[in-house]
Parts: sequence; C-alpha cells; structure tokens
Amino acid sequence: MRIFSNNKRNTLFLLILVSYILSLLITVRAAPIGPTATVSGNTTKNAAVARLVNSTINGTISPGGFIFTMNLDSVQQDTRWKGYVGNVTGTLTLDDASDNTLFSWSLSSVTGEVYATRASGNVNWSGINCTWIADGRVNKSDDTFNISKSNRTPEHNENIVLSHTNKDDNITATFSKRNHSSITVGSVVIGKDQCFSVQTYQRDAAQVFSDSDNANFTQVILYDAAYNITNGNVVYETKIEGDITGYRSGDTYDFQIILPESGAVGFTASTAYYFYVELT
Repeated sequence: MRIFSNNKRNTLFLLILVSYILSLLITVRAAPIGPTATVSGNTTKNAAVARLVNSTINGTISPGGFIFTMNLDSVQQDTRWKGYVGNVTGTLTLDDASDNTLFSWSLSSVTGEVYATRASGNVNWSGINCTWIADGRVNKSDDTFNISKSNRTPEHNENIVLSHTNKDDNITATFSKRNHSSITVGSVVIGKDQCFSVQTYQRDAAQVFSDSDNANFTQVILYDAAYNITNGNVVYETKIEGDITGYRSGDTYDFQIILPESGAVGFTASTAYYFYVELT
C-alpha cells in the first residue's frame, strides 16, 4: 500500500512539474483592442502657385507664330491617401467585463502593433493573415497554398470599393513588395517577408535597407478571412517603434501609417477607420 501511495505522489508531482514548465513556455497574447484616440493636429501640402511662362525670341522678338516645346513636372498632393503619425502609451490591467480593475501595471516602454481597418468591430483576429493567402488557398492545386495561385482579390476588391482606379497609386501598387519582419497578431504568427508591405519615409526620404528586420515604420496589409476571398476585412498593421525619427527630421513618433481614402470623383466626405492597439 505504501508503494502505491508513493507512485501516486510521484505521478502527481510529475503532472504539476509538466504543467509548470508548459506555463513558462506558452505565452497567450490577447487580441488587439480599441484604444483611446486623440487627434492633436493635421497638415497638408501648400497649393503651388501657377508658373508664369512668357517667351520671346532672343529676348526681343515677338513669339507670335512660333511653336515652343516645353516640359512640365508637377509634384501634386495625392488625395487618394491619408496618413496618421503619433505616439502610443499604454497600461496593462486585470479587468472584469465591466472594466473594474483588480490590478494594473504601468509600462516604461511600449511595444506591440497598431492596426487600422474599415471594419466596424467585427474583425476575425483568429483568421488574420496575408491578403494573398485567400486566393492561394482557394486556388491551390495541392495541399499547400502558394502566392503564384493568388490574384490578390481582397486588395482588388478594396480598390473597387474605394475607387482606386489608378494603377500607379492604388492599394495593390502601393503594397508591392514583401519585406517585413515577422508579425504576431493575437495568437497568429506570420513569418518574415510573407505579406505585401510598404515602408513610410524617414527624414523626408525613402528608407534604404538590406534586410527587412532593419527597416523602420514598416506597414503590412492583412486580411481576416484566409479561406474566403470576398467576405473578409482588409487590416493595415504597423509596429510600435519606440519614439524614433519620423518622416520629417526633428520629430519622433511611435508609428506612421498610410490609409487609402476614397478616390471617387466628387467625394468630399471622409472614410472612417477603426484603430486597434496590441501591447506586447
């Protein structure tokens, strides 16, 4: 009887030890949540004045009857896109369903991600992945999915909804490369350089880097319905950088993100986006 009792105790101890080890190895991340947002200002490009052209021949002869060949170069504000830059603060809490706090922790530095989407509160965070995977899975010819099987349908659908008809600056053209570090969204891990992405500028210039892990202000386009190419939501993600130099010298930000605005002719309203923050 004593041997049996010792065996039971040993088994119980082993189970407790295994459970403890697993608790150290497994980290469960909460889904992104809606933050408190404060817009402190905005800026846009100044309108350029007209360029005066008044030609003469050798400075004295009237130009009447002559044909002049000239080149014009214009730098124009792209009203089909808008940008948000700023900083992130946060607190970790133990709350109940009524937001009553049992305990909270102040964060000396904030890390994580910022998300933006047109979807109003119904993002399927457990189904999030690259936009091309929907096509890659639907059109697969074997047990795997591959970008060569993708038509990037979710992005094309977003182009249609927002009237992004210009092939040079539409959503698909803007997110043209796959160069980003690995991403963890809730419990979903997305590998390095898997999704289409873009890097916003630093110090008024495009970033130069040899490895996507070394890039800053990287923005990735995601989709929350990996097996459904028509009924999901497009989600834009960017990492919280930690107060580094942004698109203009002298100003530091935690995040920079560009979002498509409606390109419809005569559109004068604003496309609303829902922001989420995930602290890690």
